[in-house]
Amino acid sequence: MSYQDAVKAYRANPTKEVLNDQIQKLVSQMTLKEKIYMLSGHLGMQMQKDLIQTGRNYNVHSLAGGGCKRLGIPPILFTDGPRGVVMCNSTCMPSAVMRASTFDPDIEYRVGKVIADEAIAQGANLFAGICINLLRNPRWGRSQESYGEDPFVLGEFGKALTTSVQEEGMIACVKHFALNSMEDLRFYVDVHIDDKSLYEVYLPHFKKCVDAGAECIMGAYNRYEEIHCCENKKLLTDILRKEWGFDGFVMSDFVWGVYDAEHSIRAGLDLEMMFTIKYSEANIKKCINKGLINEEQLDERASNIIRALIRKQPEIQPRDLSVVGSEHSRSVALEAAEKGMVLLENNGVLPLKKDTSLVVCGPFADVANTGDHGSSRVYDKHIVTPYMGLKERFDRITLAGCTENKNPKKDPLPVANEVAFKADGDVAVVCVGFNYKSEGEYFVNTSYKLNEKPKDGGGDRLTLRLSDEEVALIKGLKNAGKKVVVLLYSGSAILCDEWKDYADAIVMYYYGGCEGGTALANLLLGEKNFTGKIPFTVSQKEEDYPEFKYIGQKPYVIDYGSYHGYSKLDKENKKAAYPFGYVLSYTSFELDDVKVDRTADTVDVSVTVKNTGDRDGAEVVQVYVGSANKATDRPVKLLKGFKRVEVKANNSASVTVQIDPEDLKFYDEGRWILDKEYTLFVGTSSSDANTRTFPISF
Repeated sequence: MSYQDAVKAYRANPTKEVLNDQIQKLVSQMTLKEKIYMLSGHLGMQMQKDLIQTGRNYNVHSLAGGGCKRLGIPPILFTDGPRGVVMCNSTCMPSAVMRASTFDPDIEYRVGKVIADEAIAQGANLFAGICINLLRNPRWGRSQESYGEDPFVLGEFGKALTTSVQEEGMIACVKHFALNSMEDLRFYVDVHIDDKSLYEVYLPHFKKCVDAGAECIMGAYNRYEEIHCCENKKLLTDILRKEWGFDGFVMSDFVWGVYDAEHSIRAGLDLEMMFTIKYSEANIKKCINKGLINEEQLDERASNIIRALIRKQPEIQPRDLSVVGSEHSRSVALEAAEKGMVLLENNGVLPLKKDTSLVVCGPFADVANTGDHGSSRVYDKHIVTPYMGLKERFDRITLAGCTENKNPKKDPLPVANEVAFKADGDVAVVCVGFNYKSEGEYFVNTSYKLNEKPKDGGGDRLTLRLSDEEVALIKGLKNAGKKVVVLLYSGSAILCDEWKDYADAIVMYYYGGCEGGTALANLLLGEKNFTGKIPFTVSQKEEDYPEFKYIGQKPYVIDYGSYHGYSKLDKENKKAAYPFGYVLSYTSFELDDVKVDRTADTVDVSVTVKNTGDRDGAEVVQVYVGSANKATDRPVKLLKGFKRVEVKANNSASVTVQIDPEDLKFYDEGRWILDKEYTLFVGTSSSDANTRTFPISF
């Protein structure tokens, strides 16, 4: 029988029993060589061809792994993400953290539809852009790829993207499993953590994606309790398969994910990507001959991959290449940017009038700065920069002092003042922050030989603050008598205290994607209202964040605990500079008539949201829950439900947030328990929610 015969039988009777029977029949026909071939990536020549033809050698075309030509079993055809499809010239979406700022899983679902269309049109069947690692410290260089600091938000957005792409027949790959919240030391760091913190903080979002049907999990580079994640039986078998019931396949992170074939195969790693290195025929046969592994284990590894292919691959419908970069794709990118941009400060300068005289300046004013240049880079041919977007809408506009390559030999203050006093314009839009040189993916795989972090190498951030030159520019513009609107490029928090008083408005621009400049113009003009909310905490001091480590800070061992972000500040009774879930708007909202109803299956929190201003807008009702159990260490509160609602000016809307009691359980010595009494906190940010509390018992 062939793969197509197996697909046909399963489609005729789509039960687990029929599926497993068809898989067993296929695997029983495979030779040992074919089974081994099934378990690794097969690149090399294709990458060399791509490098010669395009100057790029990563994911220009889909990356193949597995497959059995004789039996018609197709290979895995991988494309990376999460800013969109990495192949060729796809649509660059706003960064994942910006999309999380929408607090709207529906827009993420629609982003997934665009990604699936463009991936399928270009020949992929697997999307590896569901990055749900937790932001525990904003120094993490790849925070832009994920959805912020909160496990509940990570789970909701990861579930939305997983569901969306898999409905189109794509295999969703969720990454990086697990505890991957540092970049520079990702190959070497050994994370130690107690089970309570592991299960309650770092794993629930992965389980939510598994429960949503994710067919693939990517293992992480880092160690967990001294064992590499891609050979960690506790993670890959005990938790993922036995506890959660996952029956898809696990692939390694690329190239350096697998260290020992025996350990990885025994632990439950199915597919080595993107080359055949440790899972080579010679290496695996040697392990079999020594009795370290057996062929039945290879059967299981191959079966997991084939199971995902049979379930998803036949659902793929062809797409025309015209969908790539289409008007529809870019319209979704624009909507995500409009809903995700966050207004942190505004003393009344915004919205601007169309006849305002503008000067746009700063290192990223007219630069296509869409984020990291590593595995998540999307090569969109048309990026609308802030200057381009504003120039389309404002007649009186100039560009001044725009240079991405800063000269550290020059004194930043005179340079900034020269720009500030020569620039022609009443309002200055200053584009500052970070780029791929200062945060993103880190490629130095010999970092253990280095004593310090290389300059401009990406990876984890060395600072949470703007450069001296950027601060001097902001201050110089204000001293020159201009109104100053600061745009912050970043994947997470930037501390603003040293220059905040010189800014009339501050906007989190993140990495705005292909239509970021268009979205900015619509928002600054007030044609769209700011509705995005930061999915992380901006602390008052860098010391308020958990411990972090860099190259040279040996030993490369770190302890992860239960507290970070708003939960840490709550525990320490500290205030944030900008709390989790915070935003300003061109209108104002009030929450009223809060009612709590515990049904048999849910806790329903009903709220009336009043728009008390004269502009349409959107608010996000956030429900946090804290246990009244004082005998055991418990967080003050944790987000357990949210809902975004559009409300017309001077109107009201009713919102109901449903909370699953399963989400309220705590992990206690190997079991999940529900406490007897809880307190609900209802509000529009982690700080605002403290003002509305409601008791509930079980």
